[in-house]
Amino acid sequence: MKIACLGGGPAGLYFAISMKLRDPSHEVVVIERNRADDTFGWGVVLSDETLDNLAENDVKSAEAIRAHFAYWDDIAVVHKGTKTVSTGHGFCGIGRKKLLLLLQERARELGVDLRFETEFESTADYARDYDLVVASDGLNSRVRTELADKFRPEIDVRKCQFVWLGTHQKFDDAFTFIFEETEKGWLWAHAYQFDDETATFIVECTQETFDNFGFADMSQQESIAVCEKVFADHLGGHSLMTNANHIRGSAWIKFPRVLCERWSHENIVLMGDAAATAHFSIGSGSKLALESAIALANYLHSEPSMAKAFEKYEDERRLEVLRLQSAARNSLEWFEEVERYLDLDPVQFNYSLLTRSQRISHENLRLRDSDWLESAERWFQTQAGVPGNAPVRRPMFAPYKMREMELKNRIVVSPMAQYKAVNGCPTDWHLVHYGERAKGGAGLVYTEMTCVSPEGRITPGCPGTYAPEHEAAWRRIVDFIHTETDAKVCLQIGHAGAKGSTQLGWEIMDAPLKDGNWPIMSASDVAWSKDNQAPKAMTREDMDLVREQFVAATEMADRAGFDMVEVHMAHGYLLSSFITPLTNRRDDEYGGSLENRMRYPLEVYHAMREVWPKHKPMAVRISANDWVGEDGVTPSEAVEIARMLKQAGVDICDVSAGQTSKQARPVYGRMFQTPFADQIRNEAEMATMAVGNIYEPDHVNSILMAGRADLVCLARPHLSNPYWTLHAASALGDRDEKWPDPYQPGRDQMWRLAERADVTLGKV
Repeated sequence: MKIACLGGGPAGLYFAISMKLRDPSHEVVVIERNRADDTFGWGVVLSDETLDNLAENDVKSAEAIRAHFAYWDDIAVVHKGTKTVSTGHGFCGIGRKKLLLLLQERARELGVDLRFETEFESTADYARDYDLVVASDGLNSRVRTELADKFRPEIDVRKCQFVWLGTHQKFDDAFTFIFEETEKGWLWAHAYQFDDETATFIVECTQETFDNFGFADMSQQESIAVCEKVFADHLGGHSLMTNANHIRGSAWIKFPRVLCERWSHENIVLMGDAAATAHFSIGSGSKLALESAIALANYLHSEPSMAKAFEKYEDERRLEVLRLQSAARNSLEWFEEVERYLDLDPVQFNYSLLTRSQRISHENLRLRDSDWLESAERWFQTQAGVPGNAPVRRPMFAPYKMREMELKNRIVVSPMAQYKAVNGCPTDWHLVHYGERAKGGAGLVYTEMTCVSPEGRITPGCPGTYAPEHEAAWRRIVDFIHTETDAKVCLQIGHAGAKGSTQLGWEIMDAPLKDGNWPIMSASDVAWSKDNQAPKAMTREDMDLVREQFVAATEMADRAGFDMVEVHMAHGYLLSSFITPLTNRRDDEYGGSLENRMRYPLEVYHAMREVWPKHKPMAVRISANDWVGEDGVTPSEAVEIARMLKQAGVDICDVSAGQTSKQARPVYGRMFQTPFADQIRNEAEMATMAVGNIYEPDHVNSILMAGRADLVCLARPHLSNPYWTLHAASALGDRDEKWPDPYQPGRDQMWRLAERADVTLGKV
């Protein structure tokens, strides 16, 4: 087979090597526009896993590469004048130039034709003259650009500016992150050693800081001089160096996130950064390139045709690329928004940085550096008011106080509709349902949305707060929880608005009743869908009536003994319909600007707060993202909403998202709504609750320890396991979480079984 690799970086060279190893008769040429020893990066970071993969593919080149690696276990974070070091991370680095020279040497030895200082001609010409054309021409791939209509690339240019520099200062003890504040903004550096004399030193900043310094108008040397001054305390008198002298201007760039819809066309295939990129902050670009080269070489020799080989190559590698790109996106977004975290305590800031990509979990950190994590957990417990001599526990078991309500831990049972009420009245189902979850160890148990009027119900099975029998039923439930457990209980109060008069959740969600529909109202006459009835646009008289219904519900909640109430301003229900412009079409003082759209929801809140005891907290649930782009509520607008709520005296913001419009296109995933709680907590400086696909203790502990939220809500896990919190404590080896007295024999057996399992697995 005649093969042309267009681009002589790691991807092209290693693919050429891999093909010759499998069949020396292949004629392979690597065509590179630059000189053999030109390179415009500094170091390359790989993992032990990648090295093992290289050794399995080609022992000789792997040994040569391994012989030139710099190894380190530690990550150091310099922030607010404090250097925090954690260990057990296991990195290795090599100079990019050295890596290329080693691969070139191996390729020549195997008979690969290397042609440097050769400009690419038309891709079509190569496709005609060669059996296979591999486009390994990097981030700014000419092949990808020339055939953009075939590969259909999506290129997302990210927010931060960065410049790739080097230095002879030693960073051989740790991969080091340095954050420095200047009068023009924050700059930070990613620094790591890759040979005996040289370290990579990437400087990064926001666009605002970049503009404040005027880097765009500087030469490279002027830009470097500024960076040397900013980081002088960390450079030990050494200078910063560039190897991008061929570039005019300051050489700062924004990272382009690349992903192509297709990776092959006829006999042309993309590889490495030409196909997909991973942000440098997780150091996986070279890993992707080298492992993709192995995969394609394998499939070209195992599959019956080139088309089948391309198909398997793309299927396998795309999955890995998407996994790494997801982690890289989390990481790069953390750095893009890092200024929201810079006021965190150095302990929490360090933890937030280490877990930014979601690839490292709380317990994974314990495996890496148990001493540091235990010190961080003690710090968290101390911040929560736990005496310093108390046993160290996970963050999820730290107490939390709002006004005079004290929660024993940070676990919240989310509101979950049961559709089992009769004429608005809770039944024995609710007594057992809420009682079991309170017995299960959570610090705070929420009711489902409880409606302020018959017309305000979502379905005929939804509970209410508008009749004396409702109050008696709720009092029975609350009394049981307070008598038999140490959990607190919150009544979520709402009005369904345009989403009312619908079928039970297990019938057809949000569909109108088959018969017996009641009239509904909302901010405007916007129907939930074409199949739902159009609501009446509320008049001032309607608004007064509903406000007083919320007040009456709040008074009932106090009489029934609830510890806390929450106002439901999310998910497209009545108060939410005022907040989102998707359903608020009003042209009076309650429509238009965010201030106007918030006017009525805040009016309702203030009226409720007036009758709710001052020593008891109040929460508000919001949809922080309508998932429809700029036409709806966006995360940044949600921060403004939260600021209004905080100013109004709301104690905590329950941060959900979506369910406000049928147009929504949510992006699901683990903890997918936590970033909204994070943004509100750290930009609006308001306590938050995180919700949304949180199901493991690791999720909870990492959210809390990183300062992304103050409480964590779990819904479906509590449906499948009412004792989720107690079981999590047992699995984690925590023996301080209190079980109900009658259940202690079951607790003891669970502990014994867990201890036996630990012995079997060699953990103790």
